[in-house]
Amino acid sequence: MDPDRVLEGLDPEQTQAARALRGPVCILAGAGTGKTRAITHRIAYAVASGVVSEQQVLAVTFTARAAGEMRGRLRGLGAPRVQARTFHAAALRQLSFFWPQVVGGEKPTLVESKIQAVSRAAHSVGLQPDRAGLRDLASEIEWAKVTQVRPTDYDKAVVKASRQPPMPAGEVARVFEAYEDLRREHNLLDFESMLELTAGMINEYPAIAQRVRDQYRYFVVDEFQDVNPLQRLLLDAWLGDRDDLCVVGDPSQTIYSFAGATPGYLTGFAARYPHATMVELVRDYRSTPQVVRVANHVIAQARGTTSARHLTLQAQRPDGPDPMYQEYEDEPAEATGVARKISVLMEGGTPASEIAVLVRTNGQSAAYEQALTDEGVPFTMRGTTRFFERPEIKQAVHTLRGARHGAAGEEADPLVRTVRQLLGQLGLTESAPEGRQARERWESLSALAQLAEDMAAKPRPDGGPVTMADFVEELDTRMATEHAPGFEGVTIASLHSAKGLEWDAVFLVGLTEGMMPIIYAETDEQVEEERRLFYVGVTRARERLMMSWSLARSPGGRRTRKPSRFLDGLRPASPSTSSRRAERRKGGVARCRVCGNTLADAAERKLGRCLDCPSSYDEALLERLRDWRRESAQEQKVPAYVIFTDATLQAIAEQEPTSLTQLSAVSGVGAVKLDRYGDAVLALVSGAEPADVTGEPVEKNGEEAADE
Repeated sequence: MDPDRVLEGLDPEQTQAARALRGPVCILAGAGTGKTRAITHRIAYAVASGVVSEQQVLAVTFTARAAGEMRGRLRGLGAPRVQARTFHAAALRQLSFFWPQVVGGEKPTLVESKIQAVSRAAHSVGLQPDRAGLRDLASEIEWAKVTQVRPTDYDKAVVKASRQPPMPAGEVARVFEAYEDLRREHNLLDFESMLELTAGMINEYPAIAQRVRDQYRYFVVDEFQDVNPLQRLLLDAWLGDRDDLCVVGDPSQTIYSFAGATPGYLTGFAARYPHATMVELVRDYRSTPQVVRVANHVIAQARGTTSARHLTLQAQRPDGPDPMYQEYEDEPAEATGVARKISVLMEGGTPASEIAVLVRTNGQSAAYEQALTDEGVPFTMRGTTRFFERPEIKQAVHTLRGARHGAAGEEADPLVRTVRQLLGQLGLTESAPEGRQARERWESLSALAQLAEDMAAKPRPDGGPVTMADFVEELDTRMATEHAPGFEGVTIASLHSAKGLEWDAVFLVGLTEGMMPIIYAETDEQVEEERRLFYVGVTRARERLMMSWSLARSPGGRRTRKPSRFLDGLRPASPSTSSRRAERRKGGVARCRVCGNTLADAAERKLGRCLDCPSSYDEALLERLRDWRRESAQEQKVPAYVIFTDATLQAIAEQEPTSLTQLSAVSGVGAVKLDRYGDAVLALVSGAEPADVTGEPVEKNGEEAADE
């Protein structure tokens, strides 16, 4: 291929990077600036120019998905034999090849999860942590190994790193040492040991080093801000005394420091290689100018070591809508409001797969799963497990069901106290524990306890207190709804898992102090990492960016929360009391159409009235709707709730819509359901027989499944 043709279509900075074929090259690439395009064209240009052969290039990425994307682009550029691998895949290949001549004998067994081995190690030193504790211990051992900390030095290392271990440092060190002994005894190889052994093999055996360095002469490392000391050790072993190394990254997207990553190798590249070629990619092809302005403002406030190299992005796309900032009274109102906005976007033509709700913690997702379900919006999860599929929630629901069956008549204790006592046996304490996994488990259990509080705050329609049986029935209903068949839909994702992805519309939710930055971020460095995490969330949006927060945890709760400090200078000034009231009248807070009180939960919002306020619906109409739903569900071979929930049917019966526009205003009647069932429902409301208005069968293709 003509080398110059490879450079066609690159912007000036990308071309500069591609033409820098020799020596150390550092590409600082902002979000959406085409870094993968730049480095793949650089490799293809080097091959086409005869600087290096395809087989002598090693491109290193951090995920198999990124490596696959890079290989695909290189094939299209005429360089199909270039090796693009993760650090671990490249190391495993080399270690397996040279193992017979270096060590001999049976190759070690590679373990992808440390949990079982860590459990045995903990028991051997007299400790019995639960599963969340084991996961935190495994993560802590991984941090120690990638940062080259030995068990004997662990207690000093955590103090130096201002790190809070999941249990006393001395106990972690004992488990760490026992784990390493067990691993060697049983010939086990974890990912960290694999990198360490590969680097040691190259450094200790000159003949092997020569073969590896003859094979690979040209190195490219993507996401260099995420490199940890152990990966740097292996990279140095590959390089030897050579400097044909191209690195690409963005210090402003350093969000894995807790796992041992350090941006220092990227920000200090020029100091290590004074003759390096430095290129900055700042033309943002992903986001509109409105989104880019938010991103630039957020990162311009950064402090600390990475702030000196933050990039100011230059938007290349046409103007788009202004970002939205929305304050809500409480978390349920925020989740409901976001779900309704998403429904409007979808009705306007935005595909569900191009919309994302990004949360800071797993515990936040439950409210949005429920709100989207109530609104009839399909969704998928990424980077977090659906709320009712989490092991701790499954265990909790099993325990609560047992308590319901074991109780006779009215329960002796109030619901909230009973639920908290039972969840306390599973790990729900007054305050969150140390350790990331343990905290996530605690947050999930806490969300379940909060649901009990929300239900207990409202009496039953007969005036009696909410019982354990009522609570378990509500959990069963939610589980049934959230276990609908999988399909493509709106993405609910953690901010960490969203890195590297992008959507047309992004909702950043729960933006309050204590959540963003997270309450566990105590040092200046930890707060700055939270700022970078927020920046990553902002830069995921192509066209629409919506940011929201709530003033209280639950309806009627104290409105003590404050918007995230990261929104300072971005969001409009706090509105006056009168304007807030006007906003609430516009729909910021749902109110009962009978008494005017704030509606406390999803069922009330769907009905448009308090559960204990008198209803005025035609019972015969509700029965016709139920009969039609049952027959349609049988014909389509789907659960009845997939068509409409009970609450939605009751809301239809109460409001008696006479047009598609009125029907679409009923919560739970989204665009897809309106199109499929609207005429049938309106006919039923007008008095037609169910047999005359059965909806069309739902075929199990992607579009039809999307409404389940």
